[in-house]
Amino acid sequence: MIKAAIVGLGWWGKTLVEASENSDAIRFVAGATRTVTPEIEGFAKAKGFRLEQSYEAVLADPGIDAVVLATPHSMHGAQVVAAAAAKKHIYCEKPFTLTKREAEEAVAAVRKAGVTLALGYNRRIHPEMIKLRDMVGSGELGTILHIEATMTFPNVLFINPGHWRADKHETPLGGLMPMGVHAIDGMIDLCGPIDHVFAQSFRRAAPIDADDTTSILLRMKEGMSGYLGTMTTTGPGFSFQVYGSKGWLRLEGVTHVAGASSEERRTRLFGACKFQPVKGEAKTWQAATLDISRAALESFAKSAEAGQVAWIPYDQMIHGVAATEAIVRSAGTGVVEHIN
Repeated sequence: MIKAAIVGLGWWGKTLVEASENSDAIRFVAGATRTVTPEIEGFAKAKGFRLEQSYEAVLADPGIDAVVLATPHSMHGAQVVAAAAAKKHIYCEKPFTLTKREAEEAVAAVRKAGVTLALGYNRRIHPEMIKLRDMVGSGELGTILHIEATMTFPNVLFINPGHWRADKHETPLGGLMPMGVHAIDGMIDLCGPIDHVFAQSFRRAAPIDADDTTSILLRMKEGMSGYLGTMTTTGPGFSFQVYGSKGWLRLEGVTHVAGASSEERRTRLFGACKFQPVKGEAKTWQAATLDISRAALESFAKSAEAGQVAWIPYDQMIHGVAATEAIVRSAGTGVVEHIN
């Protein structure tokens, strides 16, 4: 049993706590957050964990084995380095960091300390993504031609302008960081490293000064192309599709919609699935219901106890950050940007 501290108790930090309830692999015994309110105090009491005064107090507690970071993106790098120095295992919500340099420093600290680091790209471990990975790897889809994803939610229509998620530094290019990075990680997982990208991003309906419509073209080093689109001021949806010379497969579902129930945000990420071969009838099915947040936390805990790397290799963590950094650059320069 891993004894963990939740760091950051916004709506997603609370969701992670709820996902772990009654788990035999991980239990939250402490928490820390920048602003403590009566509501947060009540939540901590109801869920059976104590509130610490600071992140530093969490790291100094020998009774805490791991930290789960649900904090603003810009804080992740330094928080991972500090946790590694304190010999704590780390589950870091996505995106990992905002720059490749920070990602490299964080991974170096984790390697030096010998602790486990996991990232919150939980879609990777869903059974439907695992099946898709196996189909790509076995050649069942043939030569991969193209991979694409569209991810949407309405959250920016209702966001508090003072919230950190409304800050362009924390969340550049609208839906890229809260949603799109999941798809980028999936593309890297299935097709390998990304070579270059081209992006455009702008504001159409957002009530705050933030992009809400972003589209990205990608080219993988292995030769296949890619596309990612995100929108933050429309209905929620998720579509991930791989096209090969023997057929295509599409996975559909929803995104994490603020205001939806905790259970819905954790279990409805995948829904309708369809495989269309070049010859023959299409096959359709519904993805099995799975609390993917719980599955990710428990997978992390088991890896930490075994002294193993979690489900995402460290080089892919760093490459994912380098890719998103290049996408942000491209939206600013208006030209194709190669991954450094």
